[in-house]
Amino acid sequence: MQKLEPVVGLEVHIELATASKMFCACPADYFGQKPNSHTCPICLGLPGALPKANKRAIEMAIIFGQALHCENLLSSKFDRKNYFYPDLAKGFQISQYDLPFSQGGQITFTVDGKVKKIGITRAHLEEDTGKLTHTEVNGKKVTLIDFNRSGVPLLEIVSDPEMHSAQEAKAYAQKLQQIARYLKVSDADMEKGSMRIEPNVSLKDPNQGGLPKYKVELKNINSFRFAEKAINYEIDRQAQILGSGEIPVQETRGWNEAQNKTVSQRTKEEAHDYRYFPEPDLPPFTFTQKYLDGLKSELPELPDEKFTRFIKTYGLSAYDTEILTRDIDLALFFEEAVKAGKKVNVSAKTVANHIINKKPDINTVLPAHFVETILKSASVASISGGELANIIAETIAANPKAASDYKKGKENALMFLTGQASKQTQGKADPQEVIKMLKEKLSV
Repeated sequence: MQKLEPVVGLEVHIELATASKMFCACPADYFGQKPNSHTCPICLGLPGALPKANKRAIEMAIIFGQALHCENLLSSKFDRKNYFYPDLAKGFQISQYDLPFSQGGQITFTVDGKVKKIGITRAHLEEDTGKLTHTEVNGKKVTLIDFNRSGVPLLEIVSDPEMHSAQEAKAYAQKLQQIARYLKVSDADMEKGSMRIEPNVSLKDPNQGGLPKYKVELKNINSFRFAEKAINYEIDRQAQILGSGEIPVQETRGWNEAQNKTVSQRTKEEAHDYRYFPEPDLPPFTFTQKYLDGLKSELPELPDEKFTRFIKTYGLSAYDTEILTRDIDLALFFEEAVKAGKKVNVSAKTVANHIINKKPDINTVLPAHFVETILKSASVASISGGELANIIAETIAANPKAASDYKKGKENALMFLTGQASKQTQGKADPQEVIKMLKEKLSV
């Protein structure tokens, strides 16, 4: 049987860091709070309680769409999505259907040393659901509901189904998290649930046009690692089903980490199952282009722009720049340290090397004090020549898979080997010399 091609799209949900919820004045900072302490008649859906849209949440949603190169619609609205589950008390969710705030964008990221560009179908705003906890009380299995999260502003970003591996999906989601943090619209902390991933996975003959006739949705995954494992498992599961001449059931599945597999939750709903209609308690929106342009002026320097500038301005390698721009706070720390270093003839490259190798706690160390540390350590003998060559040889021997991967063209493997060698030198070797020696040894 011909090898099948995975088709993967992602729905990524990101909670927005507003002070209050999407449609009421309850505090949106619910994490760690006493269950059901951040609720009111509106987010509990009590009769007669009317929603009022959170302006800042709408602005954050529009700005995020702009960062993804989306088209912002001049007319938009909220819709009522009839919801069949107990985690929203009112029995429906206020979401967006045919007129999202943003649509038709794209995102660029690197995976296995190759640049990948993925289309963004839409970015729409909705309210989050409550949290269900399945447990036992007095020996009986029960489900407890905490409505503190119910009504928190939730941005859903839907990709085009253009990814073809779990690795691509993981890199795409990580880039979205990075953008959210650069924009400071969310901490996108997956452990806290403020960012969740829902992959849609199917397989097709690579010669087949269009999309497969089915798709399987993997629901509410809160870890990049789990998402990667779940997609790979699903690819193998579906390949076996298709190999037997059957078509996988279109359904929603969850990832069971204990069993290391996906498990069926329910059959997959279609849009008509939710019976969307315009939310009657909220008026539609009309924006002027001037207003949208004003929001766009709030956009900070985004990761790709910062990456390009760092290389051009500071003469850094792509490897060093990727590490320094991965986190917005680290990038800011680096630039402040460069300013301090310039006064005492410490180069940007030297600052970068020390940050990457020493990994300072940027929350407790001031950039200027870090530069003083660099000056104090300047007299420490560095590792080079034959001693470094021996460490490089030992690193390659201890990591044969990474060495093999690099020879097959996987650039990430070189980054891994560089990190391993740097650990052995305890930061006393020039990273560029380490990379150069690794390349020389691996090319033999």
